[in-house]
Amino acid sequence: MTATTIKTKPGLASHLINGLLAIKPLAEFAKTKARNMMIKRAETIGVPWRENVQKLRNHDWESELVRVENPNLIYPEYYVCSFHAYEKGNLNWDAAWEVESAAYSVHSTIFSKPPQKDGDTILRKNYHQILQEEILSTPQDILDLGCSVGMSTFPLKAIYPQANLTGLDLSPYYLAVANYNSQRQNLKINWLHAAAEKTGLEDSSLDLVSSFLMFHELPQLAAKNIFAEARRLLRPNGYFAMMDMNPASEAFKKMPAYVLTLLKSTEPYLDQYFTLDIEKELMAAGFEKPKIKMVSPRHRAIIAKVKS
Repeated sequence: MTATTIKTKPGLASHLINGLLAIKPLAEFAKTKARNMMIKRAETIGVPWRENVQKLRNHDWESELVRVENPNLIYPEYYVCSFHAYEKGNLNWDAAWEVESAAYSVHSTIFSKPPQKDGDTILRKNYHQILQEEILSTPQDILDLGCSVGMSTFPLKAIYPQANLTGLDLSPYYLAVANYNSQRQNLKINWLHAAAEKTGLEDSSLDLVSSFLMFHELPQLAAKNIFAEARRLLRPNGYFAMMDMNPASEAFKKMPAYVLTLLKSTEPYLDQYFTLDIEKELMAAGFEKPKIKMVSPRHRAIIAKVKS
């Protein structure tokens, strides 16, 4: 998508939906509706959402939390709000226990109707195939931004098994589950509790910075700061790569108003993401003109090499 296709302001429908969601009872109703729809769809396609949560709930998670949490971290203001129908956003156990089931549910209709469980797997596979096509040299040091519980990190480890891999997230709850999962799989991965725009990592220490479905959860200023941080971290000839929604896709253009309402009720920064000119901002941060490739009917991969 080029700069000429960027909308700099939300459309009329989006403004009307924003007005409805500003009414708290309507917003709460929409969040509850969206959550119930996800759970129902998950269980329809064979993902035992409630059973999975109950199994995880029985583990000693407080000891896991101590292993990954940075108690001195100051959370950005944009992060301390409601996300994904959770009042405390990503800073709670329910979000961490449910995120994998939610991913299978949300992505189940991307490639097929009726919904299928393998939609999420295909989406990730398509993204990683593009990484391997566009990045010809094998990265030795990789950072996965917004790694959540490791669903984006573990596939990176699979395609780059020799790499030194770090998964970064602002939620220590997600990281606790990610660390638990990596131990069960006997995978050596570094888990970092930090902000993506202020990682604390050394200059020019990475070959690849990747992010999977994080940027639609960010205000524009945070996104721009993360692009700058990624440029600081990357070595010469390093790459920044991201996979996220494609605002220019027909799927979003034709999305029914009630579906968009439910989506926006759980994604507070969606308008800011949809109107961000990512190509322009990456180039301003010191990258070459990025390549943009379709990953699904409603997702895109953006790959940018450090400017020589």
